[in-house]
Amino acid sequence: MNETPDRAGRFTVSGPESTRANRAWWDGEADEYMAEHGAFLGDAELVWGPEGWTEAELRILGPEGCLDGRDVLEFGSGAAQAGRWCAGQGARVVATDLSLGMLRQGAHIDDTRRAATVPNHTGPALAQCDASRLPFADNAFDVVFSAFGAVPFIADTAALMRELARVTKPGGLVAFSTTHPLRWTLPDVPDESGLLVTYSYFDTTPYAEARGERVLYAEHHRTLEARVAELLGAGLVLEQLRELPWKESNNQTWGGWSPLRGNLVPGTLVLTGRKPRT
Repeated sequence: MNETPDRAGRFTVSGPESTRANRAWWDGEADEYMAEHGAFLGDAELVWGPEGWTEAELRILGPEGCLDGRDVLEFGSGAAQAGRWCAGQGARVVATDLSLGMLRQGAHIDDTRRAATVPNHTGPALAQCDASRLPFADNAFDVVFSAFGAVPFIADTAALMRELARVTKPGGLVAFSTTHPLRWTLPDVPDESGLLVTYSYFDTTPYAEARGERVLYAEHHRTLEARVAELLGAGLVLEQLRELPWKESNNQTWGGWSPLRGNLVPGTLVLTGRKPRT
């Protein structure tokens, strides 16, 4: 259970403060988050965002069969549902997260699936670490990805992109989904009032919650231009930029994401970049 903030809004938060706060917040939120969203995310599914699209439908990472025998890193994995899906496709997977609480949720899913003798269950290896300081060698993974993990919660995402590129093999892919930058201009509510432009798109002051002087949660914004520039600045070649529409069969509301808003403005941005072979 997390502390109740006594202030929330847009104010400056340092990188170390953001890391500390978000680690503690996700540790405290893990049980409630899984109770609320676990069924939507599945135990072994790669869902790219609240719109409801899965990797099997979008093929962001590549065509069917492309992960078989590959080394895959899921960063910001939460309970590693997406990494578990990749393992089911034949990949060798490591799933990392800043939050030990979320990784424990992942370990519980693996234990439950083994006890239920789920056919061909293969769980990813789990590791707690900061995505900006990965404990892996250079050129270790064929695919490095995250579905809404880490990116919005890290202050220096240019450094994050460089670190992701470092551990990616030449010819390998970096892919991630995150909040669409346009959403930063709108109130984070799912109804009509969430469609009124209220905040500057160009103001990158983070949204944060605090109790007294102690930051409890922080989320960081970049413009679309900045997101692409950071990926290119890490030496990656942009392959895909996708703005996900709302999936027609999805009638769930998730925070500020809803069918009403999702059918009018994008809520999720997906970027992929390829590491050059030379």
